[in-house]
Amino acid sequence: MTGGDKPVDTRSPVTATPIHLQGEGGPLLRLFDRLVLAHPILFLALALLFSGFFLSQIPLFKLDASSESLVLENDEDLAYYRKIADAYATADFLIITWTPKDTLLSDASVEGLKGLKRDLLEMDWVDSITSVLDVPLLDSPRVTFGQLKEGTRSLETHPDVDRALALKEFRTSPIYKNLLVSEDGKTSAVQVNLKRDQKYLRLLNHRNTLRNKEYESGLTPEEKIEYQKAQADFKAYLAEVLNRQEANVTRVRAIMDRYRNVADLFLGGVPMITVDIIEFIRHDLVAFGFGVFAFLVVALWFFFRKVRWVGLPLVCCGLTALTMIGFLGFVDWRVTVISSNFVSILIIVTMQLTIHLIVRYGELKGEFPDWDQRRLVKETVGFMTKPCFYTAITTIAAFSSLVVSGIRPVIDFGWMMTIGIVCGFALSFILWPSMQMLMRPTDAVSDYDRTHAFTLGIATQTKKHRGKILFTGAALAVWCVFGILNLKVDNRFIDYFRESTEIYQGLEVIDRQLGGTTPLEIVIEPEADYYEYLKELAAQKPEDRYEDPFAGDAMDDEEGGGDFEEEGFGDPFQEEGPPGSTVENFWFNNDKLSEIEKIHDWLTAQPEIGKVQSIATLYKVIRHLNEGDNLDDSDLTILKPLLPKTVQDALVQPYLSPDSNQARINMRIVEAFPGLHRKALVEKLEKYIEEEMGYARDRFRFTGMAILYNNMLYSLYDSQITTLGMVFAAILIMFIILFRNVLLAILAMPPTLLAAGMILGIMGWFGIPLDMMTITIASITIGIGVDDTIHYIHRFQEEFEKDRDYKAAMDRTHGSIGRAIYYTSVVVTFGFSILALSNFIPTIYFGLLTGLAMVLALINNLTLLALLILKFKPLGPENA
Repeated sequence: MTGGDKPVDTRSPVTATPIHLQGEGGPLLRLFDRLVLAHPILFLALALLFSGFFLSQIPLFKLDASSESLVLENDEDLAYYRKIADAYATADFLIITWTPKDTLLSDASVEGLKGLKRDLLEMDWVDSITSVLDVPLLDSPRVTFGQLKEGTRSLETHPDVDRALALKEFRTSPIYKNLLVSEDGKTSAVQVNLKRDQKYLRLLNHRNTLRNKEYESGLTPEEKIEYQKAQADFKAYLAEVLNRQEANVTRVRAIMDRYRNVADLFLGGVPMITVDIIEFIRHDLVAFGFGVFAFLVVALWFFFRKVRWVGLPLVCCGLTALTMIGFLGFVDWRVTVISSNFVSILIIVTMQLTIHLIVRYGELKGEFPDWDQRRLVKETVGFMTKPCFYTAITTIAAFSSLVVSGIRPVIDFGWMMTIGIVCGFALSFILWPSMQMLMRPTDAVSDYDRTHAFTLGIATQTKKHRGKILFTGAALAVWCVFGILNLKVDNRFIDYFRESTEIYQGLEVIDRQLGGTTPLEIVIEPEADYYEYLKELAAQKPEDRYEDPFAGDAMDDEEGGGDFEEEGFGDPFQEEGPPGSTVENFWFNNDKLSEIEKIHDWLTAQPEIGKVQSIATLYKVIRHLNEGDNLDDSDLTILKPLLPKTVQDALVQPYLSPDSNQARINMRIVEAFPGLHRKALVEKLEKYIEEEMGYARDRFRFTGMAILYNNMLYSLYDSQITTLGMVFAAILIMFIILFRNVLLAILAMPPTLLAAGMILGIMGWFGIPLDMMTITIASITIGIGVDDTIHYIHRFQEEFEKDRDYKAAMDRTHGSIGRAIYYTSVVVTFGFSILALSNFIPTIYFGLLTGLAMVLALINNLTLLALLILKFKPLGPENA
């Protein structure tokens, strides 16, 4: 017997009944005692050495907000998107909005634009600039087809152009209206076209080729080695690309600052959004890591009022978080938007472990003041290892639902948290006992603490209002179901950012004045039998060929050809040219162009759609230049290859394949449209093309970032819904193993289920959409909320065995572990609430909703769970 030979009083501080002691404990506890507690300095040094190695790797830690981090692996739509982007040589670009303090085409504005363009073109990153200075002017005054052949004019090449006419053209032309210039003529877009990074595309394509083969048929041993190298090469180069991109965007902003005395400027575009999101992640990691840390200092001091009980938990949490950051840098595992909160979550989960250790230690010290430190620490560790171990693996089980999502950043987030929780558990159960062994025993209950009175008060009220609590729980469950049925899996991208951020302001200007933001494309193929016709045509002799049966007008319209020849284009029948240059094309004739125009105009009329661009834009321009009349098919055929390069690049190549057999319609979604629902919008567009235009479903396909992002959201939603049932089943099995009581395990499920359900119900009722961060709330709520349930029931079982009195056991459990649950819930709630200071709206929702979930889990465990145990008596009959 330690602490002298006098007998010890083994009674609970609440009801003066004997408390359970570990004694010598099992073989693992005895081994822990002989190793860690007997040699605390050695194990403390080993833990610090382990963490120190990974701390040295922190400089290798990287962030990733590229489009790669927001799409599904092995997504057919992604493969198709890349195929179309490659076929039409689509490159990234930035958009600078230019709203001059004077009129748009005033001397000051034009000179400012010239300077801006000149400075931007000095950057190696920039390929070309598209602005009001250099686009072709076709109606200022109107040009003839003969003049068009000779070249086009622009404000830059012809400074004497009538600027009033040019502004009118910019505001009314189907080419420039709401794309290059706003409808009111006050704002213009400067498109900064970036050079295509051929090395990036080559590495990406090589990696994807091997990835697809692995997914479809598997890889040989040699190919697996090649695939690993391809992945490493791509990740390494992607880091270089993101670093250069950040430096270049910073330089673009510096250039823009030179002209803010001339105009109001905002920056937009995917590269800028990528850079800013990385900055948001970096800010959140640092600011909220320190913010949570600072809050923990205050909370721990408020709870315990001793430097030791503030310092020890902070050392455990801080080293765990920094070790994981270093580990991620060491293995080149990059943090994305979705996983950016892992530091805060890891700190909070580790803090829960240490608070439970402190509270248990304090109980023992209060009951056995004569025990030495080794006995106190051993009994604390022996009692808390089992519930803490099961809280860790149940939390891991909840995060495992993310691993099967099919979205790489979400999978990574699941694995990061799994490894982080293991790391936190191991370090906490080595660092905390080792450091304690180097200190003298001390109390862990503050004289100012009134928590036990609060939790005992909850126990009293719970017993007093049994019926009301059970009825309220049932009513809330029904309320949750209806709320969950109203959940929506969509969001406006602009709503991800605070109104004060440049991303939001730039997107809003582009959205409202320059034709929308989120790209959406429709690619339309010819009719099914058209390619058979081409094969037959290719097999025929030139003199035996017939007219194109898919074109509208005959090719032998002599009058049309003669008129066109007079404009200076020559005889349209002079030379047949190669296949595809005359009649062998599907779309570039009046019949098919008018179909594209009909779709184009209908899309333009939809309120959710901003600017629409297609080959119909050129068709409208040609009609306008021809005094409102369409050219006949022969003239169209000859005109197409003779258009100036500037017109070809702007109006033909982006919307028509080289053989004119594939049409591409580009549009931008107006993110500011109230109640925007992208999936419903795409379904509406599909219905029109299929039913109104009569196109078979296999003739057209939607693509673009809007499709890829929606695929990611719905895939994550489906995976979460389908795997949550598996997670609950796994947790139930763990409960049965831990509690060794099937009925008790079943009764342990409703509190956590109701907490997670209430959060989803609140989101459904209040119209908060599930996005890439909030969609993980259910898993996190279950993973963290179930910890309180385990601790409560584990302690209740111990207390019940003392006198087999359910009500007395409930009071003692509320007065002991109830305090620890209260502490951890307060820490988790306010810790997550700090995320509300983020500039990234999903992070704000995530923090507030997860904090609310922890409050609900606390209330449910101290009321509903306790009542269910009292009502069903799962531990057997009470003593008479």
